[in-house]
Amino acid sequence: MPDDTRTDREGRPDPDLLIAEAREEESSAARGRLRVFFGASAGVGKTYTMLDQVRQKKAAGVDIVAGWVETHGRKETEALLEGLEILPPRILSYRGIQQREFDLDAALARRPSLLLLDELAHTNVTGSRHAKRWQDAEELLHAGIDVYTTINVQHVESLNDIVAQVTGVTVRETVPDRILESAEEIEFIDLPPDDLLQRLRDGKVYVPGEAERAMRAFFTKANLIALRELALRTTAERVDAQMRRYRGRQRIEAVWPVSERLLVAVSASPSAARVVRAAQRMAAGLRAPWVVAYVETPASVRMSQADRDRVDATLMLAEQLGAETAILRGERMADEILAYARERNVTKIVVGKPTRPWWRYRIFGSVVDDLMRRSDDTDVYVIRGRAEDAGSVARRPLRPTSPLRSYAAAVVATAATTGLAALVFRQLAPVNVAMLYILMVVAVAALFGRGPSILASMLGVAVFDFFFVPPYLTFRVSDTEYLLTFAVMLSVALVISTLTVRLRQQVESSRFRERRTASLYAMSRDLSRAAAVEEIVEAAESRIAEVLHTEVWVLVPGPGGALETAPGVTSAFPLSEKERGVAQWAFDHASIAGRGTSTLHAAEALYVPMIGARGPVGIIGLFPSDPEEGLGPERLHMVEVFANQTALAIERATLERETREARLRIEAEGLRSALLSSISHDLRTPLAAITGAASSLLDEKLTFDSSTRDELVRSIYDESERLGRLVANLLHMTRLESGAVQICKEWQPIEEVIGSALNHTERQLGRRSVNVSLPHELIMAPMDPVLIEQVLVNLVENAVRYTPDGSPIDIRAERSDGQVMIEVADRGPGVPEAEKERIFEKFHRLDDRSRGVGLGLAICRSIVLAHGGAISVESRAGGGAAFRVTLPLEGESPQMPESEEAHPGEAPRT
Repeated sequence: MPDDTRTDREGRPDPDLLIAEAREEESSAARGRLRVFFGASAGVGKTYTMLDQVRQKKAAGVDIVAGWVETHGRKETEALLEGLEILPPRILSYRGIQQREFDLDAALARRPSLLLLDELAHTNVTGSRHAKRWQDAEELLHAGIDVYTTINVQHVESLNDIVAQVTGVTVRETVPDRILESAEEIEFIDLPPDDLLQRLRDGKVYVPGEAERAMRAFFTKANLIALRELALRTTAERVDAQMRRYRGRQRIEAVWPVSERLLVAVSASPSAARVVRAAQRMAAGLRAPWVVAYVETPASVRMSQADRDRVDATLMLAEQLGAETAILRGERMADEILAYARERNVTKIVVGKPTRPWWRYRIFGSVVDDLMRRSDDTDVYVIRGRAEDAGSVARRPLRPTSPLRSYAAAVVATAATTGLAALVFRQLAPVNVAMLYILMVVAVAALFGRGPSILASMLGVAVFDFFFVPPYLTFRVSDTEYLLTFAVMLSVALVISTLTVRLRQQVESSRFRERRTASLYAMSRDLSRAAAVEEIVEAAESRIAEVLHTEVWVLVPGPGGALETAPGVTSAFPLSEKERGVAQWAFDHASIAGRGTSTLHAAEALYVPMIGARGPVGIIGLFPSDPEEGLGPERLHMVEVFANQTALAIERATLERETREARLRIEAEGLRSALLSSISHDLRTPLAAITGAASSLLDEKLTFDSSTRDELVRSIYDESERLGRLVANLLHMTRLESGAVQICKEWQPIEEVIGSALNHTERQLGRRSVNVSLPHELIMAPMDPVLIEQVLVNLVENAVRYTPDGSPIDIRAERSDGQVMIEVADRGPGVPEAEKERIFEKFHRLDDRSRGVGLGLAICRSIVLAHGGAISVESRAGGGAAFRVTLPLEGESPQMPESEEAHPGEAPRT
């Protein structure tokens, strides 16, 4: 894909790179170093080599601890562990089985200089801090501990699909590529396939029974050869990345030809496609990676549409042939190409043979000459163009690069400057008059471009000679010194106009890049604000359409997997069945298809898949407003960036929705389990008592005296009443949550509601002392008396259930700050601080051994909240809990007769 470089072409250090390197060095100084012993499969000797090297470090005095080493019963490996400090494993119980795991906390507490952590891809037992062992390694590295570890190529995340395709075995335990990329050293442990198979037969890898099964399935010679090649390539890629980082840190510009890498420089020349194809054949023969680069200079702003289309087609051809493409930006093409080649450690530069007239290169030079002269250790290959290509360029008609009105403006500006010069000619020296014309040339160059500025320069010299150099009104010159003045004047005017035009082009190029950056930022901002998928889709459609000036629509998979518009989004562009088929193909294959591509190119639109971490999440369709105009590689790259951003946003919204749904399912499952557990126990207990008492009374063989019979009948009654309360609570909770309960507020005296609640709980209270404390004035509050009475009944029953027999219960009420507070307090064990909020949740009980479902307090909270009030619990001084209910006072309370306003301040009840 097109890329931009950020290196200083004048040899000065890039400030951004210096800051990045300083941060990297700072983080590396505090972070431990990771060394990976990498192999193609099990049994090649990774653990053995690791232990062998560790023993040498141990002899040198390094503090080493074996955190986890898997010997698989191999005698020679176990022998290398002798003399090393071994960290005791952590014992975890999983499904009733004791499992041994690496003890991360013990390792952090021990804090050795170097820790051995074998089998990095291992999945930890449930109950460990991290799900994967590589996460344990990351925490150790962040703590500043060096880690030695082992891993096989089949466990690398990015290679998982390739390994499955080659071996037919899908490996479930993988390690992210970034772990390998962060390793300070990767040591490849190699063993030829025949030697490894012999080790298997000898029982040095697995026990004989397992070894035979392994050789029939995974450990075939073909699989081992393929895995070996894959491991070698992976190691080479990591080493190459390390080499590039080292070269960058050390500011090494010389090319190190340790491996072949091609850079193909292309332009708008008709022979560019031929150069790309020739370079592809060269790269295939060398089995080398290759990059196709186009340099965008300030002059590129003036390119014709045909030349732009040719550059776009060339870059797209390169991508189709498997090349990486890059768009570089700078003043001079040769400088950018050479700097990029040194940055990427390119060994060969491929360019096309010049096709322009020879005299232009004699005068102005050529990019090819600059490259060959300054390439140093890098080879430069020049690919010849075809004769017809050269002819097409040579015969291209010359035409003005600016509109005719711009040249007319240059003539007018020259005339105006001449008029001004005529007014001040008598007061100024001729040299100062010449300055007016130079200033005019600068203005024309800034406003109208290179061609008009050149015309203005030439006219300015001619007019200055004609009107202001003696003899006047003639082109003859009396003093030959004026010839030098004319030459300097023309040269200065041309140089200044060229610099002004170049500055103007740079400004235009900077504005383009600024618009692109601003559009990407705006896109990110819009997507971050969107929460639902339909909001993300709408934001993506509007932003992409605004930036690319094209019709855009986004399709996401529906319930059946078929693409459709997002729910709640109305598509303004109906798709035909043919176009839907193209979009579905692009989605299913996670590949770009449609107009302008080599796949299903007859389609009317271009379809770009939005690919997230878990695969495609949708399709972006683009229908250009001008069917003849393509997107081009750079705009296509922008679309892909937009698609990636949108995919991440959709994936984020999807994960959030799935998380919410999972949380709801977990909560529902927890409620269901709690309900079944509570109800099964609370239903069985009274039913068992009722059944037992009733069966005893029905048994004719048993005779009871009157007191025993009364006791059995009382037991049946009590348990039936308890069962009725349980069912009533369940029904009451269901009605409250469904909104079926209507609050009918009336102004009621608090005293009457408290008294009614105590009457309903008289039997449960027994001989307990209940102290009711009320103020002298009558307190009235708007409430549903039946529901508030139920709240007080539940609170009193709760106090009876959780306090010792005979302990008092205190009830008080007061009015203050526009609300009424009712408190029910006891002298029980109290409520722990951590449970003061959870105690009002459904089915939550402080003591699982207590009788009850755990709905009483939840019902209280629902009723109080429906009244606009609040309920809370506080610990009492001296022990116990105090439940407080507050109800708001709304409106004016009715006036009561004076005879009803006075009553005792405290009414103890025994």
